[in-house]
Amino acid sequence: MDKERCIIELSSRQQEIVQLVHSRAPITGEQIAETLGVSRPTLRSDLALLVMLGYLDAKPKVGYFPGAALSPESQWGRISEMKVKDVQALPVIVHETTTVNDAVVTLFLENVGSLVVTDGEGFLQGVISRKDLLKVTLGNQAAAQMPVSLVMTRKPNLITVTPDDPVLEAGQKMIHHDIDSLPVVVYADGDSGGEKAEVVGRITKTTMTRLLVDLAKPPGFNE
Repeated sequence: MDKERCIIELSSRQQEIVQLVHSRAPITGEQIAETLGVSRPTLRSDLALLVMLGYLDAKPKVGYFPGAALSPESQWGRISEMKVKDVQALPVIVHETTTVNDAVVTLFLENVGSLVVTDGEGFLQGVISRKDLLKVTLGNQAAAQMPVSLVMTRKPNLITVTPDDPVLEAGQKMIHHDIDSLPVVVYADGDSGGEKAEVVGRITKTTMTRLLVDLAKPPGFNE
């Protein structure tokens, strides 16, 4: 059983203990028991398990502290090992012949900030964002029936990632290029320099924010 799985399987009482220690350390076993309204012997097995898993550290005559599993160094290690495929979402795709009007409708129905544009074979052709759509529609009555291929961002200006790229690399690309999302692609025949890229997902700034919040909060927080 790995530590990642143990996070999910903590009981509600164990989650309460971790939160309590995180907010009030150092705290003794007696103080934990009193706060939770149970006896000290009742908590003995829970405390032993949490110490063994690294959620808590115990110092004799002092009490319990947050353990190594909740340390910033541990959390950094987890995110530095994550791949894009671990956090990517499903892509929201439109065809290159889709009209600007239909793209706007799709954008709002799906509640996303950008759309991936593909050709008839499903290969990446471009990306169109809210900003792109706003630019082309303001003061232009004819824009509604224009195909998105005329206003999308095309190669070689597209920034993408693959499922096996590190999450941190994806975050750096979004910051460096000042964009809100990245298509996740798999290149035909493994040729990253080729023209054909199948879209398999997307990763966004919202994804990154949620990831950081999930890593920072103790188990059971706000659940």
